[in-house]
Amino acid sequence: MSAPVTVVGEALIDIVIPPSGTTVEHAGGSPLNVAIGLARLGHDTRLATHLGTDARGRRIADLLAAESIALLPGSTSAARTATAAAHLDAAGVATYEFDFAWELDPASVPVGDGAHLHVGSISATTAPGSAAVLDVVRAARSGATISYDPNARPSLMGEPAEARTTIERLIGLAHVVKASDEDVRWLYPGTPVPQVLAHWASLGPSLCAVTQGGEEAVVLAAGEVQRFPTLPTTVVDTVGAGDSFMAGLLSGLLDAGLLGDGAAAERLRFAEWPVIAAAVERALACAAITVSRAGANPPTRADLEVDV
Repeated sequence: MSAPVTVVGEALIDIVIPPSGTTVEHAGGSPLNVAIGLARLGHDTRLATHLGTDARGRRIADLLAAESIALLPGSTSAARTATAAAHLDAAGVATYEFDFAWELDPASVPVGDGAHLHVGSISATTAPGSAAVLDVVRAARSGATISYDPNARPSLMGEPAEARTTIERLIGLAHVVKASDEDVRWLYPGTPVPQVLAHWASLGPSLCAVTQGGEEAVVLAAGEVQRFPTLPTTVVDTVGAGDSFMAGLLSGLLDAGLLGDGAAAERLRFAEWPVIAAAVERALACAAITVSRAGANPPTRADLEVDV
């Protein structure tokens, strides 16, 4: 059995606005999407977040219950549930406008030894809750493995130089880091992806990955860069694609026994490429299925088997 997973971060409502047609609301937020992706792939998952008790918050809480994701105590204290208006262009690519606030009590997030902790996105960089996220990561680091996805949102994260300080602090505490090429361009303008990956690896993570939309994913592990082509698919929209990749990657690493306690962290550090490649291939398969569907709708393990 793989290690249990605690996800910390925002859960909100994506208001998807197409170029033409009807506006639709979906539950979203990068950490929520990762939690759902992991649960659908069969992993014991719980979420610490900041919801309201309004209709949108109840909708998210009901979704978590339906997906068998435990909502940790203290997660429903927000004045209102956050939203992200996702404006889609003709290619289905989303840009976002946020109504967002974030608070967290670190004492409400007992990760436990032998578990995996995932954090990411705007909750990890938005005060006052970002300091609490860092406290949770630091407290968990001695007995659990950590993953992090910056999932940069410039409209909320301020100037890149300022955001880099917080982001690199979390990267240095993580075992697995995944980002998009858009994140890299914003944080390190003009710097090639392999160079950024090498910089991140020097801070501490054992595995660093960058997705590039419909192009290949670039992964650095064991001191070597490998490139993985994306899978052919019909794109409906890209909402949640990176989160689905993250969930698939973590799922593959969890199944391989490379996440959890300190021994798993050591196995990840010295893992051979065929094992890492299998996790990356699962990540790519998850992303390909997700972009073929409207909204952030990641696959189940059964979906992956059918797709293969």
